[in-house]
Amino acid sequence: MEPKTKLLDQMRLVIRLKHLSIRTEYAYITWTKRFIVFHEKRHPKDMGAEEIRAFLTHLALHRHVAASTQNVALNALLFLYRDVLKQALPELGTFERAKRPRRLPTVFTREEVTMVLAQLAGVHYLMAGLLYGAGLRLMECLRLRVKDVDFAYHQIVVRSGKGEQDRVTMFPRSIEDALQRHLAKVQRLHEADLAEGYGDVYLP
Repeated sequence: MEPKTKLLDQMRLVIRLKHLSIRTEYAYITWTKRFIVFHEKRHPKDMGAEEIRAFLTHLALHRHVAASTQNVALNALLFLYRDVLKQALPELGTFERAKRPRRLPTVFTREEVTMVLAQLAGVHYLMAGLLYGAGLRLMECLRLRVKDVDFAYHQIVVRSGKGEQDRVTMFPRSIEDALQRHLAKVQRLHEADLAEGYGDVYLP
């Protein structure tokens, strides 16, 4: 087990050096673990294209994963070999591809979104309002800091978003008053934490 733990630590380090997102890190580490366990805990350096094909085929035929999920697993393993183990893999060839869903995604109407938001309160209401009204991703919302909200210009600075890029987005006027009240509360906590020597305080 020790070599596998060191390998995953090494993979985590490479992911962070490349500034990939936390969700990507979690997905890549998880799929690498599953790949190792599937092949009875053999070390990936002792495996190759044949074992990758077998694993991906198993996901499609027996686990019935979505095509996007299979693609994430494939990308994780390619990253493992190319960027962590520094091994050039031969062509994978053909393997069973997961079926892509034929149904169209369901998109809420404005009325349905309003009904959902009406069932929420407090921090959950603010978070849902930011996700919908400001177009934030979940992790972007969870990492939002007090200094990222600019009421004078009615905007939010999203730091280290997808692709490790910063961007600016507008925040919805419908939750402005609630956000002001919440920030006043968080500001008091922020000042108390600064007095104790702590750093930034996140919105939630």
